Amino acid sequence: MAKKNKFEKIINIKNKKASFEFEFIDKYKAGLVLKGTEIKSIREGKVSLTEAYCYFRNNELFIKQMHIAPYTLAAHFNHDPVRERKLLLQKQELKKLQNKFAEKGLTIVPIRVFINDKGLAKIEVALGKGKKVHDKRHSLKEKDAKRDLQRMAF
Repeated sequence: MAKKNKFEKIINIKNKKASFEFEFIDKYKAGLVLKGTEIKSIREGKVSLTEAYCYFRNNELFIKQMHIAPYTLAAHFNHDPVRERKLLLQKQELKKLQNKFAEKGLTIVPIRVFINDKGLAKIEVALGKGKKVHDKRHSLKEKDAKRDLQRMAF
């Protein structure tokens, strides 16, 4: 008999607003330092990345304003929904990211939260440059054209 994966529910929560607001330069996958019931809420898919952003403090990368809803079955042992969370990256990646982040106009944006094959919560962050208004309009036109092609195919 084939071994069954105990993490059958696929969790892939995306920050759709980020791809509209920013042009991505580099992408990194990082681990999250979680407390208590946060992983259970993530497995239920109760995460919001819309207002989240990343920053450096003491040569470590943190994410702020990422909302993980309180776990419903936890009673009074619940976590703070919008606390700062540390991101786990390798030293070389952190140094590279910090050097690029120091440049003017670049931001570190969380793109998606997912659970890997081992059942660990991971977050994908991107080094991005803010889009201008005309770039956003161009993105919308491309999106509409893609949608029209999909409709014609069916």
